[in-house]
Amino acid sequence: MKTYYGDREKCYKCYRPKSSCMCSYFAHIDTETKFVILMHPKEFKKVKNNTGHFTHQSLDNSELFVGIDFTHNSRINEIIATHQSYILYPSDNALNLTQENPKNGSKPLAIFLIDSTWACTKKMFRESRNLQKLQHMSFTTTKTSQYQIKEQPDAAYLSTIESTLVVLELLNMRSIESIEQNELDGFLQPFYEMIAYQQQLISNPKSNAVRFKRYK
Repeated sequence: MKTYYGDREKCYKCYRPKSSCMCSYFAHIDTETKFVILMHPKEFKKVKNNTGHFTHQSLDNSELFVGIDFTHNSRINEIIATHQSYILYPSDNALNLTQENPKNGSKPLAIFLIDSTWACTKKMFRESRNLQKLQHMSFTTTKTSQYQIKEQPDAAYLSTIESTLVVLELLNMRSIESIEQNELDGFLQPFYEMIAYQQQLISNPKSNAVRFKRYK
């Protein structure tokens, strides 16, 4: 399905112009783990290169919420109450998924992902009292970000979709998930296609209607 903004036709799933729609590249992985993506409104507006949308569309068992204060969000509170919930945040007392198994009960696992800058993330934590109660989760990896069109604050920082792939691989390693390797291999495909498209635009800035001829 499509929607229109002004004179530009856009896809309502990936929130990109129809000429650069990435929906055909989504992996559509079904997981036992629920992934909850909390997106700051500023990130929601970055439709050209927001990987939070890509993550949500690539994971069937995921939900996306846009906002800053989620304290009274009934659906989020329901997920927290019915799941063993973690929030991906690299604090000193975080459970390191690379070294530890996060599953220790009968409740299904839920992992909250914050899609925001570090400054905005801190505000979301400060405002959302329900998030403050969640156990933190982190991981250790040698991977570096392939976000070639965006400068990361630190070489060790990964985008939302890149971080999610590491989590999926580690959940597989712990037999919490049983995702096929070919599905994992294709998980970042919309991310790579988006980067290639943006690089094409950068190399040809005079063309506002450039189409992704290499892949379409």
